[in-house]
Amino acid sequence: MTATTLDPGDTNAGETTAPVGLPRLLRDTATALDDHIAQHGPLPRSAAGVLIDEVDAAGLRGRGGASFPTATKLRAVAAGRRAVVVANGCEGEPASTKDALLLTRAPHLVLDGLALAAMAVRARQAIVATERVRGDVMDALARAISERAARGIDPVPVRLVGVPPRYLAGEESALVHFLDNGEAKPTNVPPRPFERGVHGRPTLVQNVETLAQIALIARHGAEWFRTLGTESEPGSALFTVSGGVATPGVYEAAFNTRVTALLDAAGGTPAPLSAVLVGGYFGAWVAASRLDGVRLGNESLRDVGAALGCGVVVAMPASVCGLREAARVTRYLAEESAGQCGPCVHGLAAVAAAMDALARGRHDRHTTHLLGRWTGQIAGRGACRHPDGAVRFVRSALEVFADEIAWHEQGRCSATETTRLLPVPSSAVRDGQWR
Repeated sequence: MTATTLDPGDTNAGETTAPVGLPRLLRDTATALDDHIAQHGPLPRSAAGVLIDEVDAAGLRGRGGASFPTATKLRAVAAGRRAVVVANGCEGEPASTKDALLLTRAPHLVLDGLALAAMAVRARQAIVATERVRGDVMDALARAISERAARGIDPVPVRLVGVPPRYLAGEESALVHFLDNGEAKPTNVPPRPFERGVHGRPTLVQNVETLAQIALIARHGAEWFRTLGTESEPGSALFTVSGGVATPGVYEAAFNTRVTALLDAAGGTPAPLSAVLVGGYFGAWVAASRLDGVRLGNESLRDVGAALGCGVVVAMPASVCGLREAARVTRYLAEESAGQCGPCVHGLAAVAAAMDALARGRHDRHTTHLLGRWTGQIAGRGACRHPDGAVRFVRSALEVFADEIAWHEQGRCSATETTRLLPVPSSAVRDGQWR
């Protein structure tokens, strides 16, 4: 896994002063506790309200996909009693590797954030959840948790839990349901986890990158955090860049960085692109012709129908059929349905079949009409956001790859290679893995 930053900064790894510029998260190379303390200093301790106010002033938003204000979540859970905090490292998004990298490269930074969040909400229990098939991640976390327990660093005991490798397993209500000895399937909300979560207690479920950011804010302050990014979208984030770039990997970039600059940091694009997928499989395609001036931030991306999501950026070479790739992912999303509501079970299956027909050239113009109608009927009707994310992905594919659809209708394809670019887990990995 490659880990790179757009700006190497000018601090030394051994310093405990605030890093200037970038890297921030990717500056950390300390997997052992002593090295972590030497690099970052001891775990800071402050009054709960002070920390939450500082996170609020920093403008930190969740890095798991929803981009929800972190301080709002902290305050909601802190208002309850006997709270639980959960570090969500369930990286079900196949195109994302940022959380796994962070957990293996800087586990103590994440666990610092978990400890600080636990103190802020006066939690009685702390849990780290990650995919159980990732042995490297599980091992790194187990070692780190054991080191910290031996020193008595954390305010409450931390439990490591392995979660099934399913796309929806990291959705916060699904994760809570699983932790309650159930299945890793979303549940109806309200109540939301911050109201009634693990064992019926107020529960803070926070992505591991968000927790690592909290650990940095607690040490260096809101003003430091805001030296990168914009007023409305401050700070930096991790992005998994793949596809038609010379050096795929995880990159740290400040918000408001141009998308083209991120691609350049990943070695550039050796061949012309047809599109870029932004936000992962719940994200949206952006035509390559529209990338100029588009920046890494929800405000800028909104203008081209996209959002940051889980920080996935996939460059689609013009030599690969984007329509076929979109059809493969749509089939995967349909198969990943939790099977709990009709719009998702039947609707996504029908959409996936129609996308298959487009990709195989076994369609007519009526097919795209049906897709438009079906996606309109599905949106907003699921028990969770799974069908909404799939619909967003499909709608953007229909728009961006409209010319390719016309080619396929004539039995032709613009692609010159048959590469399967987007990762799709095999059914052998997924089957029987809800528990």
